[in-house]
Amino acid sequence: MHKITFFILFTIFSNILMAQTGTINGRITNSENEALIGATISIGTTGTISDIDGNFELQTKLGKQQIVFSYIGYKSKSLDIEIKTTNDFITISLEEDVSVLQTATLTAGKYEKPLSEVTVSIDILKPNFIEQNNATSVDDILVKVPGVDIIDGQVNIRGGSGFSYGAGSRVLLLIDDIPALQADAGFPNWNDIPVENTRQLEIVKGAASALYGSSAMNGIINLRTTYPTAKPETTISSFYTIFDKPKIKENAWWETSPFEVGFNFNHKRKIKKLDMIVGTYLLNRKSFNKDVVTKYGRGYTNLRYHFTDKLSVGVNANFNKGFNKYFFFWKGLDSLQYIGNETSYNEGDYTRYYVDPFLTYFDKNDNRHKILTRFTSTDNVSIDEDKSNNSKLYYLEYQFQRKFNSNLVLTAGLVHIGSTVSADLYSKSDFKSRNYAVYTQIDKKFFDKLNLSFGGRYEINELFRPEIIANDTLVGGKEAGAKPVFRIGANYQLFDFTYLRASWGQGYRYPTIAEKFISTIAGGIPIIPNPNLTSETGISAEVGIKQGIQLGDWNGFVDVSGFLMDYENMMEFVLNTRNFGFQSKNVGGVIIKGIETTLAGQGKLWGFPLEALIGYTYLDPKYKEYNRDSIQTGKANNQAQYNALFSTADHNILKYRFQHTFKLDLQSNFEKFNIGISAAHYSYMEAVDVIFNIFIPNFKEYNEQHQKPINVFDLRMAYHFTKNIDANLIIKNILNEAYIFRPGLMEAPRSFTFKVGIRF
Repeated sequence: MHKITFFILFTIFSNILMAQTGTINGRITNSENEALIGATISIGTTGTISDIDGNFELQTKLGKQQIVFSYIGYKSKSLDIEIKTTNDFITISLEEDVSVLQTATLTAGKYEKPLSEVTVSIDILKPNFIEQNNATSVDDILVKVPGVDIIDGQVNIRGGSGFSYGAGSRVLLLIDDIPALQADAGFPNWNDIPVENTRQLEIVKGAASALYGSSAMNGIINLRTTYPTAKPETTISSFYTIFDKPKIKENAWWETSPFEVGFNFNHKRKIKKLDMIVGTYLLNRKSFNKDVVTKYGRGYTNLRYHFTDKLSVGVNANFNKGFNKYFFFWKGLDSLQYIGNETSYNEGDYTRYYVDPFLTYFDKNDNRHKILTRFTSTDNVSIDEDKSNNSKLYYLEYQFQRKFNSNLVLTAGLVHIGSTVSADLYSKSDFKSRNYAVYTQIDKKFFDKLNLSFGGRYEINELFRPEIIANDTLVGGKEAGAKPVFRIGANYQLFDFTYLRASWGQGYRYPTIAEKFISTIAGGIPIIPNPNLTSETGISAEVGIKQGIQLGDWNGFVDVSGFLMDYENMMEFVLNTRNFGFQSKNVGGVIIKGIETTLAGQGKLWGFPLEALIGYTYLDPKYKEYNRDSIQTGKANNQAQYNALFSTADHNILKYRFQHTFKLDLQSNFEKFNIGISAAHYSYMEAVDVIFNIFIPNFKEYNEQHQKPINVFDLRMAYHFTKNIDANLIIKNILNEAYIFRPGLMEAPRSFTFKVGIRF
């Protein structure tokens, strides 16, 4: 009996001891003692994440345990420790992982994951790349990304867009995850974007409408701004650019070289629980195009306050006031190429600003709740009153995210966007629009190798307009459209540094107010409204492989992908033969196929530091309906003939696309010197609107004489006097190539930029 009693008591006591747990408290930081937020701390299958100050708390059983600390973009670290009932506070510092494959990216799933594991194509640009190229706006630097082209300010990814005269975009621009397209035209104002305050620039290629809405039909550009580090930092820089004479000297209209000058100030610091950034950017550009001027001043601030380790609130704000004068197309060839046609000039002042209050809260179960808001105001006052416009945009998003464990993440949200537009430019009418959306995405990792992603979004668009406008009657003045879209993606790690991926996503784009109702004259060319314009729909699909490369101390990757975009009811500005003016119309279905390959990396190669970004893109962009047979002069009997009739190409190819592009950017350091070179090759643009042969003086003649590829080379050099003072020389278009990207507008001749920067 005593033995049985002893055995029972011993068993109970042993179970109690085994059930006893200890609590580990600590903090996880980087090498500069800055908190790593959301780092993973795990023991076996038990784990937790660090809070907003980098602190963590983890309960586990007593005895010897191995704790693993990990964070995206940093090398994991393990620690063997004897777990006691009471443990000392521990501090762990993680070392940044220089592997390009481990670069953290946020945009694809609204949470950070390594570049190697995302299911879509993403390119990432870091601040030093932007600084080295002295990019005065985001579009200046995007042109260096493989598969991304900018035509007169309009961005397109892998040929998903052409050129739509400043109205409508299939690429969504985000600033800190919030849409930043102009309310009326759906077009980015590049000068508003604080490129000098960039933490990371992420470019997503392919449909992302399932998470981000209708404007993300062709991809996303997300600029993520910085926050201060542990030490206060102030940056001051200034630059001066002069433009050389064109290759044919007689084409230069100037005696004193055109120039641009800019100044930037940025200050970052932490004040107890407050993160603060303030800055300003000033630019004065007197262009190589005669009488074309850009002047503006931009001020911005990022403020974030940590009430607790679970709750933070903040506000980002940006104010931009400036003046623009520009022309739509040139006066003619030879000495007239850099002079605007008198009828095509436009000038005016603008005032634009946005304010972004936000809140982030982690509940007791570490679920993340975010509220993102934005108020944007745009007031363009043109010297020609018929071209002035005023718009307001309101954005509100609630986002919920739950990490069930390190392998399963659920993201969901609600979005409301409202806008008001008042302008003579839009048929002298006032408009209101509303957008409501709900979205969700699930990301799951299986067997530590397979990443699956599935997302969906349901979106409702409403437009309130006059009942009668542009000879169109709509009873009640309200129109609406709704559409669900879905996406799915997979990424499988085949070997240690080999990743296969595939993705398929639906796209949906509702017409902008500008596309449906714009009524103006540009350079003598009437732009007429089309109230009956309908939404685009389509799919984007991709398969790809990313292979990591390690050559000594140099690491990078080669990425090869094949892609397909299939759009229905695609919107393009084309000639309306009945009213003889440009009009946005649904041109039917299009299909765009292609291949892209990219090499990117950094480190030391054969003892020399080298950063590289190299890429080639091939496009096969076609109309589904195309027929040049039996076309009567100036008249098309069906959509297939219409698409054929109004293109300069004599075969089936979409307008304003380059079938072949090659881009290269290399950077190396030699003691106190940095040197970099960029190169870009564009095949001949075979198709543009045939009407430009009539309206733009000598364009047909120019086009016939320049049926050849475009090759542009840039060179940059920097000297670091000290750790905090450097001087830069940037030479763009070294060979002084004379070329155009869109009809009637010459690109810049050779230019020299001198820049000085100080940090303290």
